[in-house]
Amino acid sequence: MKPRRKTAFAALTKPSRFPASQEVEGWDTARLLAEGSEFEQYRFVGCDFGDANLSRFLFADCLFERCNLSSAQLSNAGLQNVAFAECKLLGVQFSACRDMLFGVHFDHCNLGYTSFAGKKMPGTRFAHCSLPEADFTNADLSEAVFAHCSLANATFHDTQLTGADFSTAGAFTIDPEANQLLRARFALSGLPGLLAKYGLIVE
Repeated sequence: MKPRRKTAFAALTKPSRFPASQEVEGWDTARLLAEGSEFEQYRFVGCDFGDANLSRFLFADCLFERCNLSSAQLSNAGLQNVAFAECKLLGVQFSACRDMLFGVHFDHCNLGYTSFAGKKMPGTRFAHCSLPEADFTNADLSEAVFAHCSLANATFHDTQLTGADFSTAGAFTIDPEANQLLRARFALSGLPGLLAKYGLIVE
């Protein structure tokens, strides 16, 4: 058995237990607003919050499943250990969220044109996600995992990627001279994405 790698942070536990009264389905933005602006241990299923103004809202230990939050506004919103599964999150500016206790998980999500610029999110897990044009400029993604993710035209610049796992990710372009990549993991098939700026041909 291989020893587990030591990390400098405590990994978040994905929320999985919710009071029965807080498992809701099919809500729209109007229903959400009617319930208030703070939600703890809620499971949202099949909800449509596209274009919703969720500024200053607080979500803690919540799970969104098969929800649409595309273009939702999250200015100064709190996302504290929030998981998204099979969600549509096009254009969401996670960079505008509060920094305090910011923690997210993503599984099978469409995260095209999202921004995580400047966010501290070590250990964040992205699994089977599509992230075209996502912006990770100046973010801390130490020990983050991009499992079976597509990162076409995603921006990595001054990004902390120490120990990050890209071994099953694809379509990324990362400049080793403009990002911190110590102990980051890549498959041989990912080499072209690391060497693109040099105009080399990897066969």
